[in-house]
Amino acid sequence: MATVEVSEAEKVYVLHGIRDDLRVDGRGCEDYRHMEIETDVVSNTDGSAKVTLGHTVVLVGIKTEIGPSPVVPNEGYLEFFVDCSANATPEFEGRGGEELGVDISNSLYRVFNNKHSVDANKLCISPGEHCWVLYVDVLLLQCDGNLYDAISIAIKAALFNTKIPKVFISSDDEGGKEIELSDDPYDCMRINVENVPCIVTLCKVGHRHIVDATLQEKACSVASLIMSVTHKGMVTCTRKVGGGSLDPESIFEMTEAGKRVGKALHAPLMKLLEQEESLGKKRQKVGFFG
Repeated sequence: MATVEVSEAEKVYVLHGIRDDLRVDGRGCEDYRHMEIETDVVSNTDGSAKVTLGHTVVLVGIKTEIGPSPVVPNEGYLEFFVDCSANATPEFEGRGGEELGVDISNSLYRVFNNKHSVDANKLCISPGEHCWVLYVDVLLLQCDGNLYDAISIAIKAALFNTKIPKVFISSDDEGGKEIELSDDPYDCMRINVENVPCIVTLCKVGHRHIVDATLQEKACSVASLIMSVTHKGMVTCTRKVGGGSLDPESIFEMTEAGKRVGKALHAPLMKLLEQEESLGKKRQKVGFFG
């Protein structure tokens, strides 16, 4: 993970501000930075989105392909690949970026590849034979903290933007099955992203916790709690990161704050995505939180 060097004087300044619910950039402890979302930005994908959160920039592209059914015969599935561009920070060069990419990919599998997120049954084409596989490619272009939140929002926006061709199955003369895809770009299936969770990362700084931490604030944090939260405030996955410890009372407070913030995050996000869809405009940039 990208880091910055912070002096003791800067740490004291950050800690005292957070203690008084006034961060360096003027936000409160549970406020996000200004966020911009742009969909349909990559022409050779079936769905894409770009999210700018402060100075963190994430690009997500989704390609759909027909593959063999997995262990569960009536479902499709998602595959994740995360590329940490060395242009984002020198720390992503070589093994550093590769290890972080694998770590983020493993977390994304737990968050999105389950029955509480995407309806995998809708991705089934022929039970036990063929299904849709969604290849989700994540590219980190710039890093200024809070990668998980930005990535999850970009994935939800890209899934909303994804168009899966309609499939027609017919039998051939030998009793086999033939699969044909519709040539009409408007004859497609859309993914219901209502239940797709967003990730909320809470960092423990001093005796309080904050959301959407910058790299400077992250350097002052002892530990973080990463949560995936649905639009109803249900927590589907949690993960603790960082070398410090979290006492039970802090975990409870951070969990309640994460559910509150996550639930509030979905409404404006879905409103903006639906507004863009109704306008029928490509590459429309929309912003909220700030």
